[in-house]
Amino acid sequence: MTELKKKGLPLHLLMLIGFTVGLLGGMAVNLFIGADTTWVKWLTDNITGPIGQIFLRLLFMLVLPLLFSALVIGIAEMGDLKSLGRAGTKSLIFTIFISAVAVMIGLGMVNLFRPGDGVDPVMARSLLEQGRSGAQSIISGAPEGVSAGAFFLDLVPSNVITAAAENQILPVMVFALLFGIGLVMVRTPATEHLQKTIEGLFEVMMKLISLVIRLAPIAIACLMFNLAALFGWDLLSRLAAFAGVAIGAMAIHMFVVYPICIATLGGMSPLKFFKSIREAIVVSFSTASSNASLPVSLRVAEEELGLPRKIARFVLTVGATANQNGTALFEGVTVLFLAQFFGIDLTFGQQLMVMFVCVLGGIGTAGVPAGSLPVIAMILAMVGVPPEGIGLVLGVDRFLDMCRTTLNVTGDLVVATVVSRGEEDRPDSGPAAPTAPVVVG
Repeated sequence: MTELKKKGLPLHLLMLIGFTVGLLGGMAVNLFIGADTTWVKWLTDNITGPIGQIFLRLLFMLVLPLLFSALVIGIAEMGDLKSLGRAGTKSLIFTIFISAVAVMIGLGMVNLFRPGDGVDPVMARSLLEQGRSGAQSIISGAPEGVSAGAFFLDLVPSNVITAAAENQILPVMVFALLFGIGLVMVRTPATEHLQKTIEGLFEVMMKLISLVIRLAPIAIACLMFNLAALFGWDLLSRLAAFAGVAIGAMAIHMFVVYPICIATLGGMSPLKFFKSIREAIVVSFSTASSNASLPVSLRVAEEELGLPRKIARFVLTVGATANQNGTALFEGVTVLFLAQFFGIDLTFGQQLMVMFVCVLGGIGTAGVPAGSLPVIAMILAMVGVPPEGIGLVLGVDRFLDMCRTTLNVTGDLVVATVVSRGEEDRPDSGPAAPTAPVVVG
């Protein structure tokens, strides 16, 4: 007992406890009392509802500076692109490509199997209205529908400050992407200081996010209580369907897309590749941590795959932050699932916007447990989905975190293999690999 108090329970266990307590309490209310009972409505309106909303508003408050700084640093960490030449360029292009493919697979699976369908539409509309009032400032800017031309035009903000003030997240992320590329292209003492300043902003946002996420167990208990009290058994069946679709999408990316890329672009047998990296796969799945996996990934890349040391270290170190295609896939699946759960049909333009944000958000995901949470909350608000639905998916997040971390780490090794093809190892030429912040999950 003394040891337990000294170390404390891991965050994912606390989140699971919060999820279980909220779920069981809400299910009991749904089965035996009813969500419309006077004291239950008072509890949800004055206690559990406000606690959940405070948690969500804290995420909304921090998400813009977090994503801007993380995305800029994620690109600027590739500050050796100019020196590395085509290897660095190939790494950046292939990272964006493979993340986009991952998100498209996830969105396609959710549209095909529709795991969120089947709940009572009247109750869904009721909670939808509550969600709209909870994040009205962000949701009011969500486009209902947009043409392809207008969508791409809106990617470029005429005034980035105005775009940020109006919570137009995607134009801000595009500006951050261009800003990071600018830092890569211009290397002067002044820009070095500027990058250090943005790194400081990133570290402050990371600290604040980590403090906010410590509140997640309590917030999840409150959010799950409200959801379970309203939806009852429908909640459990939809949750199981969500987990099945998410795992299926990850499996397709892992065992179909990656082998095709390795065989066609990497010039290597997929069987040899997976046999060589099995140790990295086991470590990443069992720990759900890129921190624990990175040393193993570096070793198998050099010793088992025989990749050039300089290329492998550069790609894998930067990839720990910038190549989170498993996380991007999970974010896309989660957003569309919750949209279906609340009876919201997203247009093609809105789904395209979700894909872009997920790809860029994969680069800017915070390196803390549940680091994708702010990105998911932001995207939900962008398309008018109640962010309260986050509590539903976090109940199974630990296992899905293990799966997407495995996908992330394997994706880093795929990129390293593809980029290394045709490159020679020159240990004495060029700068050393950058030290990137390591992502958990």
